[in-house]
Amino acid sequence: MNFKWFGPVALLAALVIGDQIRINRPGHKYRLTVEVETPAGMKSASGVMAVVPDRGYSRGGHTTTSGDALFVDLGSGKNLLALMAHRDKSLDLDGMNYLALRAYGAAGGKRVSFNEMSRMTGVVPVKGELIPLLATFSDPADPGTMRDVPPDDLETVMGHGYHLRAVTVEVVPNGFWPLDFGGALGEPVTRGIETKLPWWSRVDDPAATALRAAGLKGVEALDAREVFTRK
Repeated sequence: MNFKWFGPVALLAALVIGDQIRINRPGHKYRLTVEVETPAGMKSASGVMAVVPDRGYSRGGHTTTSGDALFVDLGSGKNLLALMAHRDKSLDLDGMNYLALRAYGAAGGKRVSFNEMSRMTGVVPVKGELIPLLATFSDPADPGTMRDVPPDDLETVMGHGYHLRAVTVEVVPNGFWPLDFGGALGEPVTRGIETKLPWWSRVDDPAATALRAAGLKGVEALDAREVFTRK
C-alpha cells in the first residue's frame, strides 16, 4: 500500500471537515418556553433552537434556525402550539432567527449585536410581536382542525380559564457542536413535533392544509412544513 499521499489527504480532509464545522456551527442557541394557565393549573413546554448565520463563501445564503414548534399539552384533549413563524402581512419565517436577539435587546433597553448573543445570560420575556404564532388543533390527527390563537385572548378559542402566562427565552451554551448530544457535551436542538401530529407523514401536504384551515396568509409562498420544523 502506498502511503505517500496519506498525510496530504488526511490534512485536506481535516481542513474540509473543520471548515464545514465553522460554517455550520450555531452562532447561538436559545431555549424557548411557553407557559399557559389552565383550569387544571399551569402547563408548559420548552425547546432548544439553534441559530446559524451565513458564513458561506458565496454570501448568497441567509441566517437560519433549526428547531421544532412547541407543543403544549393542556390536558382535557386541548393543546397549544408555538409555531416557527411570526405574523407580518403574511407568514414570516425569518423572525425566529432574531427572536432571542430582539428579546434580549428589549429586556435590556439597548441594541444587542448578533456576535454578543452567545454570551447573553438569564431568562428574558418574549412580548408583543416577538411572540411566535400560536395555534391549536381540536383534533391533532386532523390538520383541518387547526385554529389561529391570539396570544392576548386564549379564552376566545380555548375556552374559559385559559390564559398565556408567559413566553420566555434563554440563551444556552452551544456545547461541543456537532457532538452536542446532551449532558456535558451541550444541549441538542429539541425535536419531536412530528410525533405529536399523526398526520405529518401524509403525502397530500397536510402542513399547508393546517395553515389554510387556520386562515393564515402566504401559505403558497413557502414550504409549509417549515412552520412546524426546520432541520
